[in-house]
Amino acid sequence: MDRILLYPVFLPLAVGFILLFLPRRAVPLFRVTTLAVALVAFVLSVQIFLSGEGTYHRPVIEIGDFRMDLLLRAAPLGSFILMFAMGFGVLITLYSLGSRASITRVNEYYGSILLAVGGSAGILLSDHLLFLLVFWEIVTASLYILIATGGKHSNFAATKSFAMIGASDAGFLLGIGMVWVLSGTFVVSQIKLPTASSLQIIAFLLLMTAAITKAGAMPLHTWIPACGEYAPTSVMALLPAALDKLLGIYLLVLVVTRMFVLQPGALTIVLAAIGAITIVIAVMIAMVQHNLKKLLSYHAVSQVGYMIPGIATLTPVGIAGGIFHMLNNAIYKCCLFLCGGAVEEATGTAELEKLGGLSKKMPLTFAACLVAALSISGIPPLNGFASKWMVYQGVVQMGQTPEATGAALWPLWLVAAMFGSALTLASFVKILHSVFFSRLPDRLKGTTEVSAFQTVPILVLAALCVLFGVFYHVPLQGFIFPALGMTESPGIFIGNWNSVLATGLLLVGIGIGVAVLGVASFARKVREVPTWTCGETQPNDQMIIPGTHFYKTVSAMGGLRQAYTGQERGYFDLYNQSGRAGLVATGMLRWLHSGVLPIYLTWVTVGLLIVLFVICDIL
Repeated sequence: MDRILLYPVFLPLAVGFILLFLPRRAVPLFRVTTLAVALVAFVLSVQIFLSGEGTYHRPVIEIGDFRMDLLLRAAPLGSFILMFAMGFGVLITLYSLGSRASITRVNEYYGSILLAVGGSAGILLSDHLLFLLVFWEIVTASLYILIATGGKHSNFAATKSFAMIGASDAGFLLGIGMVWVLSGTFVVSQIKLPTASSLQIIAFLLLMTAAITKAGAMPLHTWIPACGEYAPTSVMALLPAALDKLLGIYLLVLVVTRMFVLQPGALTIVLAAIGAITIVIAVMIAMVQHNLKKLLSYHAVSQVGYMIPGIATLTPVGIAGGIFHMLNNAIYKCCLFLCGGAVEEATGTAELEKLGGLSKKMPLTFAACLVAALSISGIPPLNGFASKWMVYQGVVQMGQTPEATGAALWPLWLVAAMFGSALTLASFVKILHSVFFSRLPDRLKGTTEVSAFQTVPILVLAALCVLFGVFYHVPLQGFIFPALGMTESPGIFIGNWNSVLATGLLLVGIGIGVAVLGVASFARKVREVPTWTCGETQPNDQMIIPGTHFYKTVSAMGGLRQAYTGQERGYFDLYNQSGRAGLVATGMLRWLHSGVLPIYLTWVTVGLLIVLFVICDIL
């Protein structure tokens, strides 16, 4: 059991590193090798999960009190997430085999997929903070390379992502150092710090920042929309939609529930506020987007907001709901990105104004996208509703501790979560209309379904949305509760949800509606005539009503109009503002270092006077 922990980590890393340097002409070799290694890693992860807990320990460096040991541990939380992370690697690789999208740097693409898979396994199995950080950086580097394979303009998105995540990783390193000073160890399972002193709180905030940046919460989210606009769709499905969410929330759960002793108070309010703001603002930005991938990217940001308040409640149902939503989000968000990639590949565009009427041309993609869209919107009985329902209950229970600081704020978090679900549904009505329900443009009449390699992963993910919603007790009892050391008890839920009965009633209602519609269509003949205005038949393309007109009144409202304009210009983008601040500082340094000797002598004199004032304690 112990040595098996090495293989899902170092096998993908070793093979992925080799693939980076092979000639780009060996495309079949890259595809077959990547799929084979991803499958092996998935099988090993299933075996690790089924085998229970285990450890692998190998000393690497020891200098005095400083020890850096390769310490791998198959804990219930990490091993269950590992199994799904490796599964996403298999599905994305399979999808890539049938993709006709132009990936010019195939060696870097497939090599980086394996690096991301191996690095993710390392993060989820590491019980040593320094090795966890090493694997964390491997995933960051693989993200940069994968985004850069998108061709034109993708280098900007890759640089922005690397800069933002890299900056948070610097804080991660500083936080790890502070944790070591406070606890005297790097072993995650041995760390249990209170949040009483300022140093402990700073360490907590640094680790929390690294986690929410990787997950993509506001205000550290802007790297995700940049990736969505320029990166290959399969990259978005693998990392920002799936692996980065799993890893970021995994670290947040470790920090909140394992490494620190967090009490309801100011820190939980900060977490809950970040989540509520992320939910509402990101989904409002998504509503007015015209590019399908960018719209989905903002929804990937918004959904993180549900996980963070669930964890911030510190209640069993809230934390379990946050982790369950992490898993569900990875499933339906990955499905939605793959559906968007299939549409883009089949039509040559991701602009909503140029799409429409694809439900009959791409029925499988449409069915999967419909299921995933309803799931992300929290429509029962799909998996998105099940996990959101648990988060709602956790937020309500959060308010049942009146002695806790800010307990009375729970209605704000609940309203934000429910309002965000309503806006999510509204924006996906826009997507479904624009892509599948409106008139089919003449140039898309020859559109067909994508290859089976791409369709199968989409359908598998859509099926999981249904199964994990109707039979939500299965993942809860099989994965979530054991990962948290919990057992389902009658008191954990404050509201009951009989998903099987509700599903049966919904199917009966749908069946009755279809029967009534069928009888009505047979009872009378339907006459089809061309669309005309003032007696003249109109061309098909001129009668298309694009979904981009939806919700324009929202972005034109007073107050909101200025906010939307500022957002589009990057006024609220920390990356842009940091760049501008850097330019100002650089300009000031250029002004100070003018090359004129009297000015240099002035700075020297002023500096000496300041030193004298400090040393002599004149003030």
